[in-house]
Amino acid sequence: MEQISIVRVTPDDIELLRTISRQTFFETFSAGNTEENMRQYLDEAFSADRLAAELNDDNSEFYFAMLDGMVIGYVKLNFGQSQTELKDEMALEIERIYVLKEFHGRNVGQVLYEKALQVAKQMHADYVWLGVWEENPRAISFYKKNGFVAFDKHIFKLGDDEQTDIMMRLPLKNG
Repeated sequence: MEQISIVRVTPDDIELLRTISRQTFFETFSAGNTEENMRQYLDEAFSADRLAAELNDDNSEFYFAMLDGMVIGYVKLNFGQSQTELKDEMALEIERIYVLKEFHGRNVGQVLYEKALQVAKQMHADYVWLGVWEENPRAISFYKKNGFVAFDKHIFKLGDDEQTDIMMRLPLKNG
C-alpha cells in the first residue's frame, strides 16, 4: 500500500500550491466550462498574490497530500471570519479538496478529508461544511458517503457563468 503523507503548506510552497491548484481545478472543471471562463478563474483565484494572502491568513490552513516526494493533492480549510459564507466560529469549512486526476480512486481525497476532520476536532468545531458544484456527482457522492447532508445552495461565479453549489454539512460529536 502506498503511503500518502500530509504536510502543512507554508509560504515558501507558494509555487507548488499555485501549480497543484491550477492543474487540479482545470482537470476537474474544464470539460464543463468555457476556455475563457476557466482561464479567467484560474488567473484570478490562483494568482500568486491571492494564494499568498490566503496562506498568510491565520484563519486558513492548506495541506498537501504527498506521495514519493510529489504533491498529488491538497486541502484548504477555513475558520471563523475566513469562511466563505457562514462565518460560524464553531464551524470549519472545507473550501477545497483537489487531487490530480491520475490519483483519483487511490484514497487521496479520503486522506485529505480525514486531515480536515482531525483539524475540526482539535478546534472543537460543532460541524464541518462545504460547497460542491451541483454538476460534480463524484464529489457529491464522496461527501454523502462520509455523512454530509445538503442544507442550502449558493451561487459560485466562474468567469461570467453563475453556477449552483450545494452546501453540505457534517455535524461532529465532540466528547
